[in-house]
Amino acid sequence: MSSRHVRTYKAGQSSCRLVAVFVIAAVLFLAVFARVTVLQTVQAGGLRLAGKSQRTTEQVLKAHRGTIYDREGAELALSVPARTIIANPKLVLDPVGTVRTLTALLQLPAAKQQSLIEAFTAKKSSFEYVDRQIDPTLAGTVVNLRLAGVSSISEDLRILPAGDVGRSVVGRTDPDLQGTAGLEKEYGDILRGVNGVQQQEHDRQFRSIAGGDETVAPVPGSDVVTTLDRGLQYQVEQALLQRVAALSAYGGTAIVMGSRSGDIYAIANVRQDANGVPQVTSADLAATEPHEPGSVAKVFSISAAVNEGLANPDTTITVPGFLVYRPLNKSDGQWKFTIRDAEPHNDQQMSLRDIIVHSSNIGTVLMTEGLGTLKFGNYLHEFGFGSTTGLGLPDESSGIMKPAADWQATEKVTPRYGYGYAATSLQLIAGVNTIANGGMYVAPRLVLSTIDANGKTHDAPPSPTHEVVTPQTATTMTSMMKDVVCYGTAVYAKVPGMSVAGKTGTALLKPSTTAGTSTTPSTTAAPTTTTTVNPTADPTNTAYQGADGSKQYYSTFVGFFPADNPQVTILVSIDRPDPSNQDRLGGKAAGPLFSKLATIAMHELRVSPTANDNGCQNSAG
Repeated sequence: MSSRHVRTYKAGQSSCRLVAVFVIAAVLFLAVFARVTVLQTVQAGGLRLAGKSQRTTEQVLKAHRGTIYDREGAELALSVPARTIIANPKLVLDPVGTVRTLTALLQLPAAKQQSLIEAFTAKKSSFEYVDRQIDPTLAGTVVNLRLAGVSSISEDLRILPAGDVGRSVVGRTDPDLQGTAGLEKEYGDILRGVNGVQQQEHDRQFRSIAGGDETVAPVPGSDVVTTLDRGLQYQVEQALLQRVAALSAYGGTAIVMGSRSGDIYAIANVRQDANGVPQVTSADLAATEPHEPGSVAKVFSISAAVNEGLANPDTTITVPGFLVYRPLNKSDGQWKFTIRDAEPHNDQQMSLRDIIVHSSNIGTVLMTEGLGTLKFGNYLHEFGFGSTTGLGLPDESSGIMKPAADWQATEKVTPRYGYGYAATSLQLIAGVNTIANGGMYVAPRLVLSTIDANGKTHDAPPSPTHEVVTPQTATTMTSMMKDVVCYGTAVYAKVPGMSVAGKTGTALLKPSTTAGTSTTPSTTAAPTTTTTVNPTADPTNTAYQGADGSKQYYSTFVGFFPADNPQVTILVSIDRPDPSNQDRLGGKAAGPLFSKLATIAMHELRVSPTANDNGCQNSAG
């Protein structure tokens, strides 16, 4: 009998295997549980979006952009329905053939053709623009071809119904109707509204699933009602264009403003184009481009002197033929500063009224010496210089003006007759308008109200105001400024049957200011370097002359009417008129256009003369 091997089993071996199986199973279960937990919590949002993107297409529903109106409800800018051809690359079956067919109808450029072929082939997105804001009839022809993945949507087109009237203020939008300039940019947040969205669910073969659509309606933007008068705006633009051309000037600016409210009725800018032809420009130069004001600034310095009790219209002084300012060390011959008048004369007696009527630089400096630098600088600040007007246009300039405490040497003198600081046309008209408004500065404004998507009107707040000079001072200044028009440098600004008060200014531009560049002064002060002199008269002044001795001018007139009950204030500036004739001066370059614009404004704004107002026949001598 053969022996057999007998296996023996030790207690506990089966239980160890069971424990091992249990541990492994538990670990696997915990791993699965952890993964499920992560998928349902941390990664849940991403997975839902990924799943949704695979079975849905999404289309943005553009909100209707608000309309911009003039003060009478005439449309300045509005959106009109147009059609845009779009494509869903995921649904396009024949990328090359589809693009070839679209090009035959839409005349797509080569670069656009290539980008569409690449997008249709990659199929990474579900939306591509093919051709935007086209004629609805042409869009219908494309859609009727029933090209796979190609369709059209309604997309507004921004237009100016009156052509380019008011474009420098209204501004522009890009193809997505986002404001890029002017009021379109400044009020973009309320004009553009809130876009909606439309979602469409489909299966793996991109067939629509019934009941899978979801739409969130867009909210239209608010409308903006401006202070502009469209009819007046057009006439101001055309008149300015004609005047700039007649003077062979580089450009010009005109502003019409409500004397009491600060409302801007019209604002126009003209510049030569690349071919030297004057054109109404879309750039808002009146708010963004500062220049030295010239003799218009005498309104502010003389107003300050009158307000401080230093002089009245009958105060008389001896005005010499010139004044020479030297450094404290008179033995230092490195520089001197000579002030002259535009009209050469010997020593003569002049009243304050004579000084402003004949625009005497020397008389203005002598009459205002008692003000002191800091006090005079504060008056300029109160008249609005050195800070923006708050008009509500993007990129508005605050001008160029150093704090009065930092003025040195001749910088303490030149601002009194219009050099040494720079101001925009908007600042300048607001400053002079302070006199028209009884001594009260009123900030210019462009917006009367907004109208929301529910049709509710929200009035804009009135323009902020502050007193600069007393009403008595304003009345005194008005009397003298009336004589500037009747007997002085602004006789060409007269308006038949209507009293006008105003002031001329003829500022020399520095030679760095050439055609096609800004009229901003090359420094923040009038000349204080070696051998520089007052630029308004002395032909030896090299700071304001070209290498060939030539000069360029910025000629301005600012006035208001009816003088004794002002309703409208107008600024006219001519940038670089032909310097070879006398029409370059402020009174002759800008005065006639002021007279024309004032007559137009009288009719458009229904302004009548005050009782017994016969214009210059009633002016004091």
